[in-house]
Amino acid sequence: MTDERTQHPLGRYAMAAAVLLGSIAIAGALKDIRRGDDAVSVTGSARRPIRSDFVVWRATVATQLPTLSASSQDLQREAARVRAFLKKQGIPDSIVTQKPIEAYPVNETTVDGRETGRIVAYRVSQTFELRSADVDGITRLSQDAGELISAGVPMVTQPPEYLFTKLADLRVALLEEATRDAKLRADAITRSTGGRVGSVRDAKMGVFQITPRFSTEVSDYGVYDLTSIDKDVTAVVRVTFAVR
Repeated sequence: MTDERTQHPLGRYAMAAAVLLGSIAIAGALKDIRRGDDAVSVTGSARRPIRSDFVVWRATVATQLPTLSASSQDLQREAARVRAFLKKQGIPDSIVTQKPIEAYPVNETTVDGRETGRIVAYRVSQTFELRSADVDGITRLSQDAGELISAGVPMVTQPPEYLFTKLADLRVALLEEATRDAKLRADAITRSTGGRVGSVRDAKMGVFQITPRFSTEVSDYGVYDLTSIDKDVTAVVRVTFAVR
């Protein structure tokens, strides 16, 4: 059945005008989306190798004897041996801190682990803490401290903690590099769709990751490795770009 509106010249003109106006409206909407609403969000990162420039090393001397007086006197003798060892190694007093002495009673326990209320000994301890920019020197010292243990000094040592104190100087440069990396990624994405990257709409800085060299470890709260001298520091940013 033939529609009378399509047969009449005015009807055909009216339909053509409606189609044309609809096309213009659709094109205008697409143009508006391209102008203001299109965006791409990408993650950029930057990594640099660093070397620790500060070290902290701790060693604890502890003695345990039946009386508090005997334990304290024994601790003084053993601590003097540690100080003599440090002096022999050329360690200046300025980088050595002797923490306050700690003392507590050791209670007698039964076979099943219950305390009887009877004190059988007193444990007394003191920690030596060395803080220095001589990373290699303190590392060697921590390794040589085994001589004291072999000589009978009741000492427990902790692994050195390696820090990097110039992170603030790197922070801005790394963020710039990470943002450039994000821009390159955004360019690659938008080129494939025929668009172009515009201005930055939003940027969020992620946490810095300081990890052992070549490590892939990451954390939402950031990683700060203290175990290795040579590390990598990684910065991450999330950037949203307008698309033209």
